[in-house]
Amino acid sequence: MNERLEKLESRIAFQDSTIQDLSDIVASQQKEIERLLLAVSGLQEHVRSITPSLVADQADEVPPPHY
Repeated sequence: MNERLEKLESRIAFQDSTIQDLSDIVASQQKEIERLLLAVSGLQEHVRSITPSLVADQADEVPPPHY
């Protein structure tokens, strides 16, 4: 009976450690996701800011002679 309790306690300790490791990984991934979302948002804003100039440049171009 005592040996059985020791095995269960050992398993619980291992599971607690594994759960903590997984929790740390999830927290780290969440921080990385937030950083990437911020970077994507910045890139979207940059694209929006240069898009009007790209459209204007294309409108000013003369069509090729084959049109």
